[in-house]
Amino acid sequence: MNGYHFTLAGAQLVALGSGALFWPERGLLCVSDLHLGKSERRARQGAAPLPPYETRETLSRLEADLKATGAGTVVCLGDSFDDRAAAQALPEEDKLWIAAMQAGRRWVWIEGNHDPGPVELGGTHLSELPVPPLVFRHIAQPGQSGEISGHYHPKIRLRLRGQRLSRPAFLVDADRAILPAYGTYTGGLRSDDVALRSLMRREAIAILTGATPHAAPMASPG
Repeated sequence: MNGYHFTLAGAQLVALGSGALFWPERGLLCVSDLHLGKSERRARQGAAPLPPYETRETLSRLEADLKATGAGTVVCLGDSFDDRAAAQALPEEDKLWIAAMQAGRRWVWIEGNHDPGPVELGGTHLSELPVPPLVFRHIAQPGQSGEISGHYHPKIRLRLRGQRLSRPAFLVDADRAILPAYGTYTGGLRSDDVALRSLMRREAIAILTGATPHAAPMASPG
């Protein structure tokens, strides 16, 4: 499996190159910030258009991760849709695609700041999900341990072969893991931003997504 193995609160986890997190012992796949329907929301609000295939590209990667891991539980860590209207405007074929992935699995939608209410799709809708020794929520809370969250879309900037790169990354320390945004065209926040530095321990690492996930210091200079 294409991933970086690490331990949080005694749980053995795998950060996948796609940006998903897998917990093999529980058969649990976690993704954050899908932002499905972003192109529709931008068009509705008169913003510069995005290519219209972002939702299908995101769902294709999710389907591939489900097949690769055989996960029986899926946790979507909030901001699964760009807003509530985007969820309602999802094409019927994409709703059916999601329903097919949900079939035979436990599927949990965690509430986010973009989609605070339940959506008219299958699954369970929760503000957070405790699965000891871990807890899954959208936005990290200071003073927590064993916390899995998203929201910030962390990215790390680094130099590779003389070139500057910016890549989505997991941020991990002894207390928590913050997942990168899984959705296409979601942007990101630099790992050295004060909002992230205030949450993470100084020894935190960044696990870079991509073909071969690997770890670097969270504060790697760019």
